[in-house]
Amino acid sequence: MFSGGDYHEVARWLENFATSHAKREDLRAECALATGGPHEGTSYGLRVRVGDRFSSEVALVFDDVAVGRGSMAWCRSLADRVRGLVSEATRDSSLRPA
Repeated sequence: MFSGGDYHEVARWLENFATSHAKREDLRAECALATGGPHEGTSYGLRVRVGDRFSSEVALVFDDVAVGRGSMAWCRSLADRVRGLVSEATRDSSLRPA
């Protein structure tokens, strides 16, 4: 594991990490990572899309992700959160149309 990196490098890592864990729950799952607007340069907005439905957005601070990606415990916690987003996106009562 490694930590640090610039904003865009960490974004690529986060999107790949989240997508790989989302697909372990449902092969149709894709991650949507917001890096522009209010997030630009300081944070990320992470949602999971399954078909035409999205989960709610989880806000992640850039510095937390950059440091946390070097910690197995932090990565395990993030993987659990991503799996929860997949579960949310596949529940009929919580589906949000794209």
